[in-house]
Amino acid sequence: MRILLGITGASGSVYARRLLGFLAERGIETHCALSSAARVTWRWELGGEPEEALTGSPCVRLYGEDDLMSPMASGSFRHDGMAIVPCSMRTLGALAGGIAQNLVQRAAEVCLKERRKLVLVVRESPYSLTHLENMVRVTQAGAVVLPASPGFYHRPRTMDDLVDFIVSRALDHLGIGNELIRRWDKAQQEAPPSE
Repeated sequence: MRILLGITGASGSVYARRLLGFLAERGIETHCALSSAARVTWRWELGGEPEEALTGSPCVRLYGEDDLMSPMASGSFRHDGMAIVPCSMRTLGALAGGIAQNLVQRAAEVCLKERRKLVLVVRESPYSLTHLENMVRVTQAGAVVLPASPGFYHRPRTMDDLVDFIVSRALDHLGIGNELIRRWDKAQQEAPPSE
């Protein structure tokens, strides 16, 4: 498989780090574009640089936001889908308006025009009417909007469990099998009897 990943400046760098780690552990070729705001947010939320999280991961290639000559910018570059994790409202708005001002937006725009999988893990709360309208527009264009709103039926015990819920759902929509969380059918079987 070959996956594209965009990381923007919305809060939620932990989701991107976990997804990158999962893809690297499984040897899935990953092309990753980071916006300059994503780097600032990563440093603030996680410390260090994104490259440090990928030491020894030859299957992951990182690109800067201005590298429009990267393979990700072309519709002829074949891949299995793209996720933007986290997806800022600025990036969502650009995609809804058909505007591509950096590599993350260009790669996502290419996914829409080529009818490839595009998963947007939006991280904002609450949503304005403009946010909601932009979500409708990108959904109509073919993207999946996946809010970073974890479920609780799998009985999370740690922050990692909450992160894994969202990462698992993004992987599901990219068609990548995973067992990061206890699935609903297993959660039902293990649930205590109702009173």
